[in-house]
Amino acid sequence: MTATQTASAPLAAARDDETAVRVRGLVKRYGGRAVVDGLDLDVRRGEVFALLGPNGAGKTTTVEILEGVRRRDAGEVAVLGEDPGPAGRAWRDRIGVVGQSTGAGNALTVRETVDHFARYHGTSRESGELIEAVGLTAAAGTRVSRLSGGQRRRLEVALGVQGRPELLFLDEPTTGLDPVARRQFWELVRGLRAGGTTVVLTTHYLDEAAELADRVGVLTDGRLVEVAPPHELGAALRQVATVRWTEDGAPREVRTPEPAAVLRDLLAAHPSGEVPGLTVTRPGLEDVYLHLVGAVPATPEGDLR
Repeated sequence: MTATQTASAPLAAARDDETAVRVRGLVKRYGGRAVVDGLDLDVRRGEVFALLGPNGAGKTTTVEILEGVRRRDAGEVAVLGEDPGPAGRAWRDRIGVVGQSTGAGNALTVRETVDHFARYHGTSRESGELIEAVGLTAAAGTRVSRLSGGQRRRLEVALGVQGRPELLFLDEPTTGLDPVARRQFWELVRGLRAGGTTVVLTTHYLDEAAELADRVGVLTDGRLVEVAPPHELGAALRQVATVRWTEDGAPREVRTPEPAAVLRDLLAAHPSGEVPGLTVTRPGLEDVYLHLVGAVPATPEGDLR
C-alpha cells in the first residue's frame, strides 16, 4: 500500500476490527511552519508499524497526536475507533506509551515502581508476572537509579504494557542501548506482537525497522512518502542492479535493470568463465531510505548515486 493509495479512502470507511490507527490530512504547525503536513496513515491491528525519518521529519509530533497528548491543527484521526483528542479514561486504558524518557522515580526499586504505577490502571497485569515478562526478575529489588540503560528501557516497557494495552507506542525505544541490549529489546517487542499487541514504533535504526516491522512508513518534511513492508520499500529503485568488475587493472561498473544481459556479455568476453572482481548488487534498505528522504539524488534512469 502506498501513501497515495492510503489517501484515497475516506476515514468513515475504516473498519474498527481491522484498523488500529487511521489518519487523514493531519496537520500540525509551529509558528506558521507545518511540522506535519497533510499526513495520511493506516496501521492495522496486530502489526508492528515503524515510522522512519530524519530529525525534524515530524515522527514524534505525529505519535504524540495519536497518543492524545498533543493537539492537531487539522485533519481526522481515529485511534482504536476514537478521536484521541477528547478521548476519556476508558480509551486511555487501551493504549500504552513508552516515550524517550521515563517518569519512574530513581529512588524506588523496580518492584516498587511497577506496584506504584499499577494503581493508575483499571485492570493491570500482576507485578511479578510483568517483571518476569520483561526480564527484570533478578533486578526486582534494585533501585531504578542503579539500572543499566537496557534495564531502564525494559522497565519503561513494563509500565507501558502494564494496563494490557491493545496498542503500544514506542518512541525511539533503543536509542543509546548497546547492541546486546537492543537485540534483547527486539525479542521483547516480538513477544508483545505475538500476544496480539499492535505496536507503533519510531526509530532511526533501519536494521531495527527491518527486524521488527511488518510495514514501515518513511516520513520527510511532515509527509508520508511511502509505506511498504521493509523488503518492498522503494520497489522501483531496487530493480536497478550494479554490476562491478575489473578490466585491464581498472574498476568498471554498470547500473542496469537487466544485469543478466551485462553478465552474458562479460562472460562472452572472458572465455575462461572468470571475470575478475565480478559482483552484482541491488540497493538495500539504507540506499532506498536515503533516496526517499532526499539525501541521495536519483540518476535520470531512476538509479541511486
